[in-house]
Amino acid sequence: MFETASACIRCNKEDVAKVVLMPGDPLRAKFIAEHYLESPVLFNDVRNMLGYTGTYKGKRVSVMGSGMGIPSMCLYAHELYTQVGVDAIVRVGTTGGLQDDLHAGDIVIAQSAATNSSIASLYDSPVKLAPTASWDMLRDAVAACERLGYGYQVGQVVSSDVFYNPSEDAPARYRDLGLLCVEMETAGLYIEAQTSHKKAVSILSVSDTFFTGESLSADEREKSFTNMMEASLETALNYA
Repeated sequence: MFETASACIRCNKEDVAKVVLMPGDPLRAKFIAEHYLESPVLFNDVRNMLGYTGTYKGKRVSVMGSGMGIPSMCLYAHELYTQVGVDAIVRVGTTGGLQDDLHAGDIVIAQSAATNSSIASLYDSPVKLAPTASWDMLRDAVAACERLGYGYQVGQVVSSDVFYNPSEDAPARYRDLGLLCVEMETAGLYIEAQTSHKKAVSILSVSDTFFTGESLSADEREKSFTNMMEASLETALNYA
């Protein structure tokens, strides 16, 4: 007998930790569970959106895929927050760098997320929502990177509704506005956290850059991913 009545997550509430790491790819969630968590147990496989709970440094942490794009992130984050009882979500994923001083392999901690999505307009708000990280999680993510000695930047990112943007000059215009990088989920997560009165932060690894042509080799991608995961797990410990 499952406690949750959610459409896409079928689990008992006690099977999920209070903090969840969310990569886009469900197979990446499986990889994280198997390589970073002790004794991981599968709690969800509906639509193959895999979710696991294990322990990290003695504290319960869950990891689950979000799918690609804002609509998928909003669906799963909403159900985790409102129907499963999760308090905090850390998005983990890759991003394309926009600024010349942002290098492949660096970590970006998203303070806020500009977006070309209309998602914010669907909420009954007297103002247009500005998707923003939870301050305490942002502070803890910065502290984790400082403690671990990893290169990072903090600032505004772009959450795009399209992977193949028909506006060819969009990346240059983003860069001119000082936006750090482009990805596809953070704005949705931050809006869900804000409207659900929960916590969220997005910690990203720069896989390549738009204008300097930097990209990571397979070995470099693994190291970069490891750095991001260590920073994210250290952040998550404060909310487990």
